Amino acid sequence: MKSLSPKQRLILVQNLKLGTEKASPTRRVWIPKPGSTEEKRPLNIPTIFDRAKQTLFKMALEPEWEAKFEANSFGFRPGRSCHDAIVAIFQNICHKPKWILETDISKCFDKIAHQPLLKKLKTSPFIARQIRAWLKAGVMDGSNYHKIASGVPQGGSLSPLLANVALHGIEQRISKRFRGAKLVRYADDLVVIHDSLEVIQQVKPYLQKWLQKMDLELKPSKTRICHTLNRVDGQVGFDFLGFNIRSYEMSKYKSGKSMKGFKTIIQPSATAIKRQSRKLREVIQKHKAAPQAALIDHLNPIIRGWSAYYSSQCSKFVYSHLDFLLYQKLRAWAYRRHPNKNGRWIASRYWLVNSGGGWVFAAKSGEQLLKLATHSQTPIVRHIKVRGNRSPFDGDWSYWAKRTGSHPELPNHIAQLLKRQRGQCPYCGLYFEFSNLLEVHHLDGNRHNHVWNNLTLLHQHCHDQVHRGVHDKHQIVEKLDEFKGSRPVLQTSRRGDPSA
Repeated sequence: MKSLSPKQRLILVQNLKLGTEKASPTRRVWIPKPGSTEEKRPLNIPTIFDRAKQTLFKMALEPEWEAKFEANSFGFRPGRSCHDAIVAIFQNICHKPKWILETDISKCFDKIAHQPLLKKLKTSPFIARQIRAWLKAGVMDGSNYHKIASGVPQGGSLSPLLANVALHGIEQRISKRFRGAKLVRYADDLVVIHDSLEVIQQVKPYLQKWLQKMDLELKPSKTRICHTLNRVDGQVGFDFLGFNIRSYEMSKYKSGKSMKGFKTIIQPSATAIKRQSRKLREVIQKHKAAPQAALIDHLNPIIRGWSAYYSSQCSKFVYSHLDFLLYQKLRAWAYRRHPNKNGRWIASRYWLVNSGGGWVFAAKSGEQLLKLATHSQTPIVRHIKVRGNRSPFDGDWSYWAKRTGSHPELPNHIAQLLKRQRGQCPYCGLYFEFSNLLEVHHLDGNRHNHVWNNLTLLHQHCHDQVHRGVHDKHQIVEKLDEFKGSRPVLQTSRRGDPSA
């Protein structure tokens, strides 16, 4: 059941307001674990009613805990992403090679102890009773019912928040106990960074002891000590969230000059590259007899999505390598379809070589020319890490709107204009503050022309100066062109009117 009628929605809202403290068992679904063909991960999916109610409780609890959570906790939190965690690691190792404790918490969601978690929440009795009911509801695996003694159900909207609450405080404990140690955590994956090997060796048992409070433990197969510059057990650096992080000696890595004698490079990991290459090959093999346009339609989202994820780090060489491998696969795909044709005929049939378009894999779909995207087309744009303990609930709409393009206290079109302009007024050059008054200016003077390229956001006093003709309006257009040249162009809405 994926949708409700209007009458059913009204009944659901009324039931949510009643505040009953009951919970239905979840439905267990086993999914393959990424990177493993044999190991599977259980998902416990609540009912529609419980999912809606969990979201309601999450909206009540999340602002409070977002104000408490630690700065280097990035997993399943609004306004934070994997790229923030990667930049946080880079900032700690870019000035000096360091020792790393890379580890993972074994079955984190399935083993969290209920009583310590509820005690740590410190919430009202009503909310505590309802969360306890969800944790103790049990699970239906097919037609069999199983009781649950520990863990939070993966699949519920409240579960990621509860997991972050269970692991809250670990960064502060590590930094107080071991001076100079930095911990970066994304969900149940974490790394500890320090100059000394002795300190890193002491951190591991301390982490295990701290996790025992929640009945958690480190996973031995994913726990190892490494160094960002020197080789340890045949490996240099480490992989984290799909990225390979390590430092290179400048005598071996000659691109760039540095007085430090090394350069820290973050790029897609070898495992991620193999997984992407394998996925492209599988798609091509499944479409051996499909039209060229259908193959392009299936490949483009995979290529663009993978490239966008790794576009914040040094990925250009990897992009070129994957494009070459993709060309070889497509070339084999074309030769298999036409075994009696020569290479020149195949190139003119599937690529734009003879028409002057180069080696672009393209096909006509009606009157439109459909081109295959390449990894190298994605520009490298450095990700800016979120500031410290900042939270989307702290009231600073200027910071979060220019960062994410949305904020509950702002109209959608103003938030998106803030993001496009990177929070800067193109008239005076100053950055917007959350206490400023803002107004939307139409560049052509037509207030009914709401096309995105015709709109810009100004301070209220700057807007008055523009209409008085104190300064030339062309400087605003030139400044907006600079924004467009360094950032992706804002997408228009369906109606073309941002105020709709």
